[in-house]
Amino acid sequence: MKARALSRRDLFKLGTAGAAVLTHAEAQAAGKKAGPVCEEGGCCITPSGDFYNVERGKPLPYQQPIEKLREIGMVRETWQLEIMADPASNSKIERPMLRSDGTALTFERLMEIAKTKAVSYLKVITCNNLADPLGHGLWEGVPLRDVLWECGPVENLRHVWYHGHHNEDPKQIFKCYLPMNRVFEDPPGELPVMLCYKLNGEFLTGERGGPVRMIVPEAYGFKSVKWLQRIGFTNAHQSDDTYANGNNDINSWLKTFARFGDLPDKLRAGEELSLHGNAQVGISGLKKVQYWVRDAGAPLPANDPHFTTAPWQDAQIVPFDGSGISGFKGAPLHPVQFDAATRTPRQWPLRHTLCRWVAAPIKLAAGKYEIRCRTLDENGNAQPMPRPFPKSGRNNIQKALLEVIA
Repeated sequence: MKARALSRRDLFKLGTAGAAVLTHAEAQAAGKKAGPVCEEGGCCITPSGDFYNVERGKPLPYQQPIEKLREIGMVRETWQLEIMADPASNSKIERPMLRSDGTALTFERLMEIAKTKAVSYLKVITCNNLADPLGHGLWEGVPLRDVLWECGPVENLRHVWYHGHHNEDPKQIFKCYLPMNRVFEDPPGELPVMLCYKLNGEFLTGERGGPVRMIVPEAYGFKSVKWLQRIGFTNAHQSDDTYANGNNDINSWLKTFARFGDLPDKLRAGEELSLHGNAQVGISGLKKVQYWVRDAGAPLPANDPHFTTAPWQDAQIVPFDGSGISGFKGAPLHPVQFDAATRTPRQWPLRHTLCRWVAAPIKLAAGKYEIRCRTLDENGNAQPMPRPFPKSGRNNIQKALLEVIA
């Protein structure tokens, strides 16, 4: 049973049934990044260079020569962010930030704001069209609203749109929208949308979206636009995200689901099988991770596509351990996630993050088996419910195969 972290090409081939995936060793042998799956600890932090990449641009902006990177603002010293009223709208702001008059936001100015406004929080990045998370880290930045207030917003404001560097080619623009309400006011227990400049205590690399990217805590990865360069206030009454053109749900919250870690595909009878993996914690939280081992020749439950009547067994969610998180010490942890005095999570697992789970070792008789894992959220919904629709994020129940040899 090679329950495994998928490459992006592998993931696009998967249907809703799920499949076995590459182990860490296989991924490394194939020249692929290890990805977010972790085999130890309770907080699955992904090193910056191990994230899977879902990116756009021909050429990729961060891969250009250093002279060009300086010219297009892809280094901190020359980065600038324009903030304006959308010329196609009747929005009104008092102090736009523009390159043309030297008022665009610079990285130096952003760091000045960060001295009093910086926050950091844990967030998993997941593509809504892929089956596995891309990575999980401790992101640091300034709440977007604290920068937008410096522009003096006045009236006719219903959304903000934003996009990153696009090689000066309008056809390459990847634009996203957020409701003004979400930007300026966080619902109780929610984290702020941020202009992000650090991951795991280090300034963002170009590959990770630096110098500055957007981070939207509850959303799938496409909302967290990389290489940020322009923001617009608009009175448009609806979003017009580039991603909507691909038949995607552009307002989907992160879903809760479980995935297997690195497991064998064959065992000898009498050997112990240790099931383990990661769980993404979506908007509705995580109450339990469960697994189900069945004889591959036995009939599946009738008229039960999500296996709700199967004999699921509880796994254990591994407790939080922040000792291995680079940049954790001294980070301006957001109080929604962490107690300010103890610097420990207010609960674990936290929404919008990735955690690890394990099950007690089991021994199986010779035969062929199917093994599945699933989550139950804080509302009692078992994966893939309450939203089993793939365009709003893939959360199929993963199946892995195991042969036990006599």
